[in-house]
Amino acid sequence: MSSSHRRPLALAAAVATAAALGSTALVLPATAADGAPAGPVKIVGGTLDWGVLAGYRAYVTGMAKGTITVADGAKQNEDGSLRFGEPTGQYEPAAGHVVKAAFKGSVTFSSPAPPAGHGFEVKLSDFRIDTGTKKLTADVTKGSATTQDVPLAAVAFAGQSMDGLATTLTKEAGDALGSASYENKAGDPLTAKLEFEKPAPPSPSPTPTKSATPSPTPTKSATPSATPTAPADGPQKILSAKLTWGVKESFRKYVLGAGSITPAGGAAKNGDLFDFALGKGELDAKKQTLNASFEGSLRFQYAAHGIDMTFANPRVAAAGKTGTLYVDVKNASGSKADVPFATLDLSKTDYKSKDGVLALNAVAAAFTAEGAASFANDTTGSLYKAGDAVDPLTLSVAVDKGATLPTGGPTPNTGAAGGTGGTGAAAGTVGGNLASTGAELPAGALLATSGAAVAAGAGAVFLARRRRAVRI
Repeated sequence: MSSSHRRPLALAAAVATAAALGSTALVLPATAADGAPAGPVKIVGGTLDWGVLAGYRAYVTGMAKGTITVADGAKQNEDGSLRFGEPTGQYEPAAGHVVKAAFKGSVTFSSPAPPAGHGFEVKLSDFRIDTGTKKLTADVTKGSATTQDVPLAAVAFAGQSMDGLATTLTKEAGDALGSASYENKAGDPLTAKLEFEKPAPPSPSPTPTKSATPSPTPTKSATPSATPTAPADGPQKILSAKLTWGVKESFRKYVLGAGSITPAGGAAKNGDLFDFALGKGELDAKKQTLNASFEGSLRFQYAAHGIDMTFANPRVAAAGKTGTLYVDVKNASGSKADVPFATLDLSKTDYKSKDGVLALNAVAAAFTAEGAASFANDTTGSLYKAGDAVDPLTLSVAVDKGATLPTGGPTPNTGAAGGTGGTGAAAGTVGGNLASTGAELPAGALLATSGAAVAAGAGAVFLARRRRAVRI
């Protein structure tokens, strides 16, 4: 800009945090993916749509017999509103999950001198948004004078969506547009879509060195191990069962940063995880099939980031070495029953019960496309994708009247897919001490710090593991 000393953009590029937000907050990077980002996250793409005021545009091209000219990369949309691109800026988790972005492009409103027109020319450029101050600013040029960073509108930034946000024109906007009547007038709605820098991959863990000291010879247990039960000839009704699961750890942590997770309807907190009570089901050990439905719901709420999601009535359908976890999902888009939420890796499972109990411990699970889409918002989509890991689940089912379900916490998952356990505490223990949480921005966050969603941010805060449109 010609006549002003442009102060440096305070939103300089920053090193992307290695923690992807898996969730969403405000307009943050897909948050809630793997925890909140440790530092600022750079904006690498996106657009801003705003038309100032439809009535003013109509006045310029109508009564004032003028023109509206876009330049420097700006475009005019079919509805007359304006689009600005090539944003720079960043998401700042430490500053209250604030997004600051500046966009390229300019628009000039002009009218010829009287008597042909009304004789004015005003140029608006370098549009900026700040979710902290909730303002939209721009440089205003009239004649040869440019005033930088003029607050043109207050913007109703709230929650994780930046789609169709209400704007209110300021006194300064009235001065720029040539009429005090524009002050406090509702401006055109504002929509911003942002993409955030992909976080750096985590450093590989060092390879553990083998101990030179031989391990002592294990002593045999005096207690005999559980006796495997011969498979029944057909399907058996499940008499009692318990499912322990937490949805996704990073998302839980994100939400619990300043929100809540409420179990209900048969779900109960078990350490950091949650237990779900049996609804009904059948096990056919010979055919290696299992179908078990459970009762209970988990409601994730994070008002400051616009998150209100409920996951309910999980159902496990397994056949051979694979399975699917189905869940009822309620989010801002509505309610869907029996959503195929995650795939299950049952490659280590033989479906043989021991002392009347089939116990599957820490079964690896990963989002399906439908499961990942459950976290999408209108601005950035989901910070998750099909194949991303969700919390492993621990499941124990009893098919004998006298069988006792194991108690305790799930055995830490060492990478093996769900295996079969014995009876007692060793038989695929079910409880757990994980703190329920959630994550993210835009996006952290979504998208915890949004991350990450954009923002789950989250969750998102979630910072997307890969570049992702932030619809925070």
